[in-house]
Amino acid sequence: MVSIKDVAKHAGVAISTVSKVLNHYPNVSKDTQEKVNRAIDELGFVPNAVAAALSSKQAGRVAILINLNPQIQAIDEINMQYLSGAINQAMLMNLDIITVFFSMLKDKSVEEITRYFKSQSISGIIICGLNKESRQLHSLIDSKEFKIVVIDAPVYNENTSSVWIDNEKAQYDVAKKTTENINCKSILYIAGRNDGYVSEERLKGIKKLAEEFKLKLLIRQGEFSELKAREITFKYARNKDMVACASDLMAIGAMKALTEMDIFRPVCGFDGIALMGYVGKQMNTVRQDFYRISAEAVKELNNLMNGESGRNIKLDYSLARMKYEDIIC
Repeated sequence: MVSIKDVAKHAGVAISTVSKVLNHYPNVSKDTQEKVNRAIDELGFVPNAVAAALSSKQAGRVAILINLNPQIQAIDEINMQYLSGAINQAMLMNLDIITVFFSMLKDKSVEEITRYFKSQSISGIIICGLNKESRQLHSLIDSKEFKIVVIDAPVYNENTSSVWIDNEKAQYDVAKKTTENINCKSILYIAGRNDGYVSEERLKGIKKLAEEFKLKLLIRQGEFSELKAREITFKYARNKDMVACASDLMAIGAMKALTEMDIFRPVCGFDGIALMGYVGKQMNTVRQDFYRISAEAVKELNNLMNGESGRNIKLDYSLARMKYEDIIC
C-alpha cells in the first residue's frame, strides 16, 4: 500500500507538507500543492482515514454539497432538512456520507475540486443550491468524473440526475388559489434571484397566470431577502390587489410591511418553512418536503452509481396555509 512517505518522496517534499496539502492548509504554495496532488494521482494514494472507511462494510462514499447563505439565516431550516434527509437515507443504504460547503470550494479550479473529492474517495455527489453562475460546478458536472444528483436545478446528463418539484406549476397553483374570492386585477410579484433556476421557473408560473387571467403584473427582484421584500412592498403594494412571493421568507417581509402600512392584501409564499406558522397571519404557500427530496436524491445517486442513466425527476408538492398549531410539537 502506498504511504504518505512514498508520496512525499515522489513529490520531493517533506511528509509534513503532504499532510498540509491533504488537510488543505492555506499556507502552502500553489506549485507545491500541484506537485503533491500530482504525486497522489500518479501513485494512487488513499489517505488513512479514507482507507479505513473503504475497508469497512460501507457500500460507497458520497458527499452532499450545501450552499449556505450567512445573510439569510432562516433558510438554514431548508438546508438542515436536506442534510437530515440525505444523512438518514445514506445510513439506511449503508453509504458513507460527508458534508461539504460551497465556501470550501470557492477559489478552487475544476481540477482541484476533482482532486479534492478523489482524495476523499468520493464516487457520488449531491449538490444543493446550484445556480447558473456556479461555473466550476457546472464544469464538474460536464466532466462526468462523478455520479451527481442536483437538487433544484434542471441539470442532467448520463451521469447526472436532477431532483426537484415542478416550480412553474407550483407557483401558478399557489398564486391562483390566492386570487380566489377577491377581485384581483393586479399582482405585485417579488421574485428570487436572476441566477437561480427555481426563480426562473417560478417566474414562468406567475407570468402564465397573469397572461391567462389578463392580470397586470409588476415584477421586482427580492433576492430571497425578507428586508428587500419588505422595502418593495412599502413602495409598490398599495396600488396592487395581491402580493405573490417566490419564497416564504419574502412573504413574511411583505406581510409585516402591509401590517405596518395598515392595509390588507392577500400574500402567498413558497416553500412551507416552519417560520410561516409564527407570523400570526395565515398565507398560502407551496409546501415542499425537503427531507424527502434529499432522501430521494440519495436513492437516485445510488442508482447512478449502480449503472443507471441520469434523468430529470419531479416530485409532488402541496398547497397549505401554515398555522401555529401545524408546526408545534
